[in-house]
Amino acid sequence: MSVNLSESAVKQVKELVAAQNLEAAFLRMGVKGGGCSGLSYNLEFDTEIGPHDKVFEIDGIKVVVDAKSYLYLNGTTLDYVTQGLTGGFTFTNPQAKASCGCGSSFTV
Repeated sequence: MSVNLSESAVKQVKELVAAQNLEAAFLRMGVKGGGCSGLSYNLEFDTEIGPHDKVFEIDGIKVVVDAKSYLYLNGTTLDYVTQGLTGGFTFTNPQAKASCGCGSSFTV
């Protein structure tokens, strides 16, 4: 398995890369301890790949996940959802047993 990006997430990431001149950067997805449910998602642009990172190419976007985070993110789809005047990235994680109301943290 791997991580995935929805069409709307691909579009939004490409727009962010172009707007912020981040052509040399890649999208890093990760997990860290914290949040209401114990683990929280982390999403950022990065330029350094570690020796144990997993690298995926999705619709022209390089996505990198560190080995520890991959244990929790394997099979996860990153989506971009617009509601009213706001929008944001959401994670659909088949391994999450529960998540907080805002969707930024989860338990396995």
